[in-house]
Amino acid sequence: MPGLTLPRHRLGAVLAGVALLAAGVAVQATPAAAATPHRILFDNAHAETAGNADWIVSTSQPDPLGQDSSPSAETDWTGALSSWGVALQKTGDYSLKTATSALTYGGSSATDLSNFDTLVLPEPNTLFTAAEKTAIMTFVKNGGGLFMISDHTGADRNNDGEDALEILNDLMSNNSVDSTDPFGFSIDSLSISSDYPSAISDSGNPVLHGSFGTVTKSLIASGTTATLKPADNANVKGLLYRTGYSGNTGAFFATSTFGSGRVAFWGDSSPIDDGTGQSGNTLYDGWNDSGATNAALALNATEWLSGGSGSGGGDGGGSTCTSAQLLGNNGFESGSSTWTASSGVITDSGSESARTSSYYAWLDGYGSARTDTLSQSVTVPSACTAATLSFYLHVDTAETSTSTAYDTLKVQVLNSSGTVLSTLATYSNLNAASGYTQRSFNLAAYAGQTVTLKFTGTEGSTLQTSFVIDDTALNVS
Repeated sequence: MPGLTLPRHRLGAVLAGVALLAAGVAVQATPAAAATPHRILFDNAHAETAGNADWIVSTSQPDPLGQDSSPSAETDWTGALSSWGVALQKTGDYSLKTATSALTYGGSSATDLSNFDTLVLPEPNTLFTAAEKTAIMTFVKNGGGLFMISDHTGADRNNDGEDALEILNDLMSNNSVDSTDPFGFSIDSLSISSDYPSAISDSGNPVLHGSFGTVTKSLIASGTTATLKPADNANVKGLLYRTGYSGNTGAFFATSTFGSGRVAFWGDSSPIDDGTGQSGNTLYDGWNDSGATNAALALNATEWLSGGSGSGGGDGGGSTCTSAQLLGNNGFESGSSTWTASSGVITDSGSESARTSSYYAWLDGYGSARTDTLSQSVTVPSACTAATLSFYLHVDTAETSTSTAYDTLKVQVLNSSGTVLSTLATYSNLNAASGYTQRSFNLAAYAGQTVTLKFTGTEGSTLQTSFVIDDTALNVS
């Protein structure tokens, strides 16, 4: 790429007004107690008990142990998910809580997502706020497990114009962390009256063949399915399919990954309904349906999401490592999503060139005194022994000196308080060259920490230098 000689403000149009990302602060998860290694949060802040729904493990919230500290039967806790909750509690390996207020990540609440390994969304019936979507997606990206349970189209239990499949699709496609089909599937707008979806043949799959039993079939009693898009996420996998379907269509139960976390989708709430609940609700006992193995499916999936079977996922913090690329919007194609950047930094201006696709990050290049920044916070899973930051950098300049660094770009690692932990490299006008060069750094020393990766471009008062970045990555294994 030829070097530029004109200051940036005299060049072509720049994407203006890139907003700063108001993301929740990511924090390292609090380690679970040895006796309760898997921490599960069931959501009840989004109309999960509207109408005939009763998707709670207990009426004692946030702690179901307040109703019965040693439950032995589903009726010891009150709620249509009590069988699920009691079965987990009886193992002694799970700590359960219920969220009754807005979901957060990095806050001080006892039900903040940083305190959990898995979040269960059992047919939510109100939209998540922008802040909640950021919290949920960041939680998963940093190692959390997400269990999404939908229902059929039109199942608007509180008559607010939104049903669960629309709400969950909105979470996946309209968030500030990654809206480019991050999980590799979308939920179908269908109302399937009845079916017994069958499990695929995969003897090594921990969800189908876990410690809670073998899964053969599930149940649809008015539900939906998902369409898989492995081109968007190669880890998406259908585990149970509607009769007559396979491959990328008709997936009734699917799993995927995002960052270092795990995701599960179930197309109906009837399979988790144990037929018991609060007085006045009309419920269906899908949990104990003799033609299905719904209990094993729910429990095995919970174990897998929480990192209790197989390798990787379910960190929230975590004890295992999944090979993954952790940076959100790593090629800048979603604009300012995930990144915090100075105005004009993330752009598709034709005055510089992206390495791939259209967008890139352009720091400085104005020919006047200026400082531009670009940053993103990320948690490096504690169990990962390899962590490599990489990015492609192009530098062009109007400076003529071959010995003096007038304009600089610092690449730094900061802690959550903003203290610089390390300056990985400093580039300058002396690094000007045609084309992009890949730069790589070992971040294994930060395993188990939440850090901010920050690029700071500082330009002098005359003669422009442009620092152009594209195709970033933080690969862990």
